[in-house]
Amino acid sequence: MTLNDLQQFLTINTQNKTEEYTRLFHGRGDAYEGYRFLTVDSVDKVLFIVLFDADDDEEMILAMLSDFYSREQKWDAMIVQQRYLPQAPSTVIAGKLPKETFSTENGLKYHLNFLNAQNIGFFPDMKNGRSFVRDHARNKNVLNLFSYTCSFSVTAIAAGAKAVVNVDMNKNVLSIGRENHRLNGLDTKKVEFMPYNILKSWSRIRKSGPYDLIIIDPPSFQKGSFAATSDYEKIIRRLHEFAAAECTILSALNAPELDPEFIKTLFKENAPEFRYIERVENLKSFPASNEDRSLKNLIFKRGI
Repeated sequence: MTLNDLQQFLTINTQNKTEEYTRLFHGRGDAYEGYRFLTVDSVDKVLFIVLFDADDDEEMILAMLSDFYSREQKWDAMIVQQRYLPQAPSTVIAGKLPKETFSTENGLKYHLNFLNAQNIGFFPDMKNGRSFVRDHARNKNVLNLFSYTCSFSVTAIAAGAKAVVNVDMNKNVLSIGRENHRLNGLDTKKVEFMPYNILKSWSRIRKSGPYDLIIIDPPSFQKGSFAATSDYEKIIRRLHEFAAAECTILSALNAPELDPEFIKTLFKENAPEFRYIERVENLKSFPASNEDRSLKNLIFKRGI
């Protein structure tokens, strides 16, 4: 793919732009040779570019993207994040960033922080996972493990969940999660925010159970707190302690080095009462040359 090809690709994908968070170009899945380091997103009034690795053509690519931004005139600001640098700095390259920025998905909004964090507060590739929760959360008691900014909780409460417990050891992201509920006019009286290390807090998590729907969406690796290769099974082993007799699990992982069989095997060996049902399809806007290396959202059920 040449730079001209990339520009034409972006132009086509921008024709039907809405306020929804949209991945215009996804190089991370190795579907486009030579562009694994690049993603381009349309986030309402912001064109958001992320560079995951240094590249010899970075200057030319950014010049093309700046021209694309100016020609399309569909955003108020263009932001470039250099993830390969310490602290992953983000810079407003053109325009002016709105005072408040939000991601919109299926009519719900989420606060974003483009300039002061490596992750902006929302993972757009999880849209189909959130849609699954929306379709299955009504009247359910929901447990959201590794909740981050609580997008699953917002989706569940908006869909009529009976209650949601969010667990994440980062108090700051849970505070954003509270604001995300308020932003959408949702009642937080039905929502708990637990700032705990999940692997050390089983008794606290059990108190609000049993849970009818459980979401497990950990980082693949977080220094000092979680490594999927060694810690994911610790969660699976404990499911019988806080899962309801009839329970659905959304078991997620975004680790290219681990395929879906990794999670299936953990359930077979540690929670065989849960049957594997299906893998939630990934968004077409996040193409991958090898689906086993892409985002994995697996559904398991027992007693249903």
